[in-house]
Amino acid sequence: MTLPSSTLSGGLSRRNFLRAAAASSALAGLPFVTEAHLAHAAIPKFAPSDQGIHIDANENPMGPCESARKAIAAIIPNGGRYLFDKEIGFSDLFARQQGLDPEMVVAYAGSSEPLHLTVRAFASPTRPLVVADPSYEAPIWAAQSINAPILKVPLSDPKGAATHDIPAMLAASSTPGVIYICNPNNPTGTLTPFEQIEKAIDSVPKGSVVLVDEAYIHFTDAPSCISLVKQGKNVLVLRTFSKLYGMAGIRMGFIVGSPDLLKKVQPLGGQNPLPITAVAAARASLLDPELVPTRKKVMAGLREENIAFLRSHGYAVTPSVSNCFMVNVGKPGKQVQAAMAAKEIYIGRVWPAWPDSVRITVGTQSEMAAFQNAFVQVMQTNTAGLEPPALHPRLQQTPFSHLS
Repeated sequence: MTLPSSTLSGGLSRRNFLRAAAASSALAGLPFVTEAHLAHAAIPKFAPSDQGIHIDANENPMGPCESARKAIAAIIPNGGRYLFDKEIGFSDLFARQQGLDPEMVVAYAGSSEPLHLTVRAFASPTRPLVVADPSYEAPIWAAQSINAPILKVPLSDPKGAATHDIPAMLAASSTPGVIYICNPNNPTGTLTPFEQIEKAIDSVPKGSVVLVDEAYIHFTDAPSCISLVKQGKNVLVLRTFSKLYGMAGIRMGFIVGSPDLLKKVQPLGGQNPLPITAVAAARASLLDPELVPTRKKVMAGLREENIAFLRSHGYAVTPSVSNCFMVNVGKPGKQVQAAMAAKEIYIGRVWPAWPDSVRITVGTQSEMAAFQNAFVQVMQTNTAGLEPPALHPRLQQTPFSHLS
């Protein structure tokens, strides 16, 4: 096979089947922290996934769409092959749909790996990671692994919009390595205006990059920062199929950016062949024109119903546009989390910046009805002294055990 002339230096093209198979020894032991790791490490007691109600990990209980399920079943007989052509065709499809050059798109098994690799590529002991607080913690882990400083900037107006404070994030360092923006934000579900993110991208100094995590963008009508990639701006964008598309356990995602930026990210971790079942399911999902609007409508209805319920009971809730939100319970959140777990309702973890708030993932209608009933009961009881018990022994052996 002849590689195209657009092959990146060092043979690290998206189309290069060798794909930098060996990572450096310094990276070999790096744990890529995901939402799944963080959610399970924070669970008050070990519970099998089929026990109780799990609204703690921002999963989509609807799972893959019907066409994706059929695509998985159809490709199973070919499970003994790598099928690189399917992988390339899938990335090309996404690129065409987004109006991108194919060399601006790299597929991974989820978006966690490119998130970590981006932090490791651009941050350093002299170039900090700048993040909102509270926000998704995975980039912090990546920064810690290379001894990069971590600058946490409180969300603006925490009792109101709770969006990224872009001016403060820009002022946090004159030489940032990475400014990480999760939009909509995890855990608050709140949306930072596109114009403010564009300002951040236009303002970062040379050698810095803005990493925009759009894991939850499909739940909104907000414009994507992929349009800024097409303009050649200094931004990398993450996408995943783990949220609206319901493929968290199947693993598929993208990083989008200029080839010059991507060639700094790709060599750090290599790229294994993607699971062909994930490729088939994700491709079928992209080709389903009703999937995003239908699920967005369903999720919005359930989210607003539950936010209205909580507010009617006097609780402050973030103005989420996503599939999760934060609710201020007016007492230590870990106590409420433990009390809910005792009723086999597993809610999200607590962020140190907001110790009296817990994150709630929007589940099915029946799951949220059970949540409402249990939440009212828990909040009417004394939860003082309730703390999460020790982690399951297997979790205690992981590098995430201290998150409990």
